[in-house]
Amino acid sequence: MKISTDRILTTHVGSLPRPLDLYDLLIAEERGESHDAAKLRVRTADAVRDAVAKQVSSGIDSVSDGDMGKISYTFYVRHRLSNIDPAQPPGAEPPREGANQDILDHPDFADRVARERSGWALSFGRPWVVGPVEYENREPLERDIANLRGAMDETSPVEAFMTAASPGVLSKFVPDDYYKNEDAYIEAMTSAMQTEYEAIHAAGLILQIDCPDLGSARHNQYKHLSDEEFLMIAWRNMEAVNAATANIPPEKMRLHICWGNYEGPHTHDFPLAKIFPVLMASRPSAILFEGANPRHEHEWEDVQDLYIPDHKILIPGVIDSTSNFVEHPKLIAQRLCNWAKIVGKERVIAGSDCGFGTFAREDQPVAESVVWSKFRAMGEGASIATDRLWSRGCRS
Repeated sequence: MKISTDRILTTHVGSLPRPLDLYDLLIAEERGESHDAAKLRVRTADAVRDAVAKQVSSGIDSVSDGDMGKISYTFYVRHRLSNIDPAQPPGAEPPREGANQDILDHPDFADRVARERSGWALSFGRPWVVGPVEYENREPLERDIANLRGAMDETSPVEAFMTAASPGVLSKFVPDDYYKNEDAYIEAMTSAMQTEYEAIHAAGLILQIDCPDLGSARHNQYKHLSDEEFLMIAWRNMEAVNAATANIPPEKMRLHICWGNYEGPHTHDFPLAKIFPVLMASRPSAILFEGANPRHEHEWEDVQDLYIPDHKILIPGVIDSTSNFVEHPKLIAQRLCNWAKIVGKERVIAGSDCGFGTFAREDQPVAESVVWSKFRAMGEGASIATDRLWSRGCRS
């Protein structure tokens, strides 16, 4: 993974808004409706080329395919892994997590969320594991890799990364009705997803493992546990990531954690400082985390005295992924300088709090044009931070 000794680099978490015509094709595929599969493949490749070109022109150094070929950052695995059914099995208990605790604490806000989501919620069933999982269909993965490599050949970005779901986050979004034991389920997903992780690395791309389970799962999936019990789950899930990536050099990987990519109270978010030792023990060199929204921006102060291995690179979010405010470049520079005080300017990269299209939908909360404005502001902010850090010692 690229680091710089003379400027602050820029990246983001990965997903981007899908073009509406691509969304229509993706949703038809997901629902099992009649659609032109060849047209979907061509349109996806075109969308990836366009997304990569826009990222480069907006000042993004480490680019992604925008998850253009995926309906979401988790549900996509049902097209790749065996024995995943697109609907809840008869008699199976629904996932235990229920609504996020911060939303339940505010009934009036919960009502608003329910009304808003009724218009965009995916109208197909959540996929369930109904038998032993194995990586049986590499075609969608190879297609995604080819699309991104082709786009890179046309635009020559500094580097490119590809996202993949962690075993832990799949335990929430792809519930189990076969193993009947969460530890056994995580072990099976670890073995299955290792194929995808290693293929992304073998293609010369940076692997990003998406691990919201280390943050957001605390206030939904595991809200019935104590903090100490949740930390045991987090350590188990981190060790699963380490096992699945044992054959990949740490410097070829990054890990993303978040507390739920939604605009809400977030009053029950698990503190970064509490999960920080888990993140520092993970194999990926770079850690992407929220650092721009009002609930997490302050946390650079909370971790400044904690142990950070010399090889770790921090990629704090310096632009929010749930608001249509475009951050001022000077604010972005201030945020970057705060993190540079902790690990040094060479080990900080500018990023986003989360993705801008974690689930494909017609009405993304952040308008597509605003996303590109945010990216341009991030590039400008990184330039200001570069001047302050290398030329003026981060003076205001």
